[in-house]
Amino acid sequence: MNQHDDWPFADPKNVAVFTTASVLEDGNTITYVTHDADDGAWQFHGGNETDNLDDARLVALSTIYQLDPSIGSLADLPLGWHAWRASRDDDWIRTESSD
Repeated sequence: MNQHDDWPFADPKNVAVFTTASVLEDGNTITYVTHDADDGAWQFHGGNETDNLDDARLVALSTIYQLDPSIGSLADLPLGWHAWRASRDDDWIRTESSD
């Protein structure tokens, strides 16, 4: 069964999202997600990351969903909000961004 049969996001599967090398290449758990108010962009970050732009990656939302289907529970995260968790086993905590 294709895990994308019940696509949870309003955005298409191929919408570009931001992530990092630690999530995409090192397999780190996604622990911080933003749904940016200014442009509607999604960002998916893990722990132990740097501000180095060389670590930034642009991928399809479906790639992130395939890596971690639990992000599907954030499909209704409003623009201008972010969510975080301490580990893959923890529930997402959501809050409106203050910027």
